[in-house]
This record gives sequence, structure tokens and C-alpha cells, in this order.
Amino acid sequence: MLEILAAAMVSFLFTIFFIPKWIKRAKQFGLVGKDMNKYDKPEVAEAGGIVVIFGVLAGILFFMFLDTFFLKTGVNEALVFAALLTVLLAGFLGFIDDVLGWKKGLKRWQKPILTIPMAIPLMVINAGQSTMNIPILGSIDFGIIYPLVIVPIGIVGAANGFNMLAGFNGLEAGMGAIALGALGTVNLLKGDIWLAAIAFAAVASLLAFLVFNWNPAKIFPGDSLTYGIGALIAVIAILGNMEKIGLILFIPFIIDALMSLLPEARGNRKVEAFGRVNRDSSLEMPYSRILSFEHFGIFTLKKLKKKVYESDVTIFFLVMELALSAIVFAFFV
Repeated sequence: MLEILAAAMVSFLFTIFFIPKWIKRAKQFGLVGKDMNKYDKPEVAEAGGIVVIFGVLAGILFFMFLDTFFLKTGVNEALVFAALLTVLLAGFLGFIDDVLGWKKGLKRWQKPILTIPMAIPLMVINAGQSTMNIPILGSIDFGIIYPLVIVPIGIVGAANGFNMLAGFNGLEAGMGAIALGALGTVNLLKGDIWLAAIAFAAVASLLAFLVFNWNPAKIFPGDSLTYGIGALIAVIAILGNMEKIGLILFIPFIIDALMSLLPEARGNRKVEAFGRVNRDSSLEMPYSRILSFEHFGIFTLKKLKKKVYESDVTIFFLVMELALSAIVFAFFV
């Protein structure tokens, strides 16, 4: 436990220290975006997720240092470094997306293809267990299909899916912290200490980021965070043989991805997840129909209260993720 806490503390301190410096530099170089859920649309520093990714790396490398020279528990270094390389590649690809603005020039089907390289580290070491229990069908050994097909589909799908449910202050980092906290706790109870350490290092880094990302945000996560954290959730689920748990925790993102396939949403590239902002910063439905899961959040909250604000929508989804975590603990622990 002390080893895990030490790794988490390093991740937290790294992120809390470097985020303010990144905010300053990002503004100097014009790496900013508009806060679309604010009436005056203020400019906010972008791509803060790259600091989170390096914060996670710092924590896990410190964990490996402690384990190698002091505790010597025999952690499989190949698995650890394959996991970290996957997360680093995901964060790097997301950062390229943030800086070069792929969103403006690439079609929706092109982005998943360009994120395939992030799955290669786990593919080449044949990570995970190829035998899976499928409802109704029972236990099936997928053999080489598992590392070469199922693993990349899981990682690329998780990275891109996590990237879609976004756009509200604190949403991406908060959802990621809850999901990884649940995965980390399950691994801790199972005795997979190194996976728990990776998960809790990421949680610590995300909590430090939330200090600056909560409404009103001083920095946005960018695709560097959403790709990196989405891929990390898939990595931990695969290496911990917890694909079912990962799918349960990913339900909001799956729903959002499915809603993006609706004819109205698919045929209109201008559809955004943001709300329509009133002068008092309260939010209204941006369209006459629900075209994303974020719109569903606004619609549902409008039924419960007269004024809905950005933080209300974020908390709505965080509570949903907490409820899914409770289901995981109730049925899988």
C-alpha cells in the first residue's frame, strides 16, 4: 500500500506543479480554445492532458524504482512498460490532434485508423488472456485472434469512445478518475498490485488536473488526455482480465458513440455536444432533438430543475459513473 501511495503522490505532485506552467506556456503560444458552455466564450489553455500523461508516467516509474531496488516483488517489467508505452503513444497521438487540429481536416472514420499504433505494444507481447467467458456461448479461446484483433479493437475503441463524451468542465477528468478508481480497487482486492498502482497513479494525476479543470476551467484536457485515459482504461481491463468490468464502466461512452450514429447526428458534421448558453450561463437544449448523450443530460436535468448549469451536467454524469462503479463492486467483487 505504501508503494502505491508513493506512486500516486508522485503523480499528483508532478501534475499539480506543472499544470500552472503549462497554462502559461499554452497561452503564450496560442494553444487555446473557447469555453463553449460560457456566454462570453472565454479562451482557455488547451491540451493539458499531456501533463497528466507524464504525471502518470512519473508515478509508475517511481513505483518500478521502489519495486526493483527495495520490495523486489517480481513485477513483470515487460507488461508494465508495454502498458506505459501504449498510454504514452495514445497521449502523443492525442497531442498531435490537439496541436494540428485533425478535427477540422479528418473524417470520423479516419481518426480511429490513425490511433491503431497505440495498441501495438500490447499486441506484440501477447498481453491478456485469450480465453473469455461469453454470455450464452460460455468459455471460448480466441487464440491469436485475441492479441491481433480483440486487443486493438478494445484499445482503439476505448480511446476514441472516451474522446467523444466530452466538452464540459471537469467531465473527462472526473469520469476517468472514477472509472480508474474502480478498476484500481478491484485489482487491489485481487492482489494485482502493479495494476492497482498504475490505476491509482492515474487517478491522482487526474485529481490534480481537476483542480484547474473544474468549472470555471483554467485549462482543457484535449485529446491528449481523452485518448490517453481511454486507452489506459482498456489496458488495465485487458491485463487484469476484467473486460466485463471495463464494459460496464464504459456504458456512458458506448451510449454516446451509438447516438453519434443516429441519422440526424451522422449527417450533420456541425452537431456539437455543448448546450445553448443563456446570459446567466444556464444551459438550454441546443437542438430540438437529443443528438448526443450530453444533450440527454441537459434534457433530463431540465425536467428536474428550472435552471441547468454546466456543473450540473458534469455532476450528472459523474453520479452515473459512480453508480456503475457500485454495480461493479456489488456483482464482481
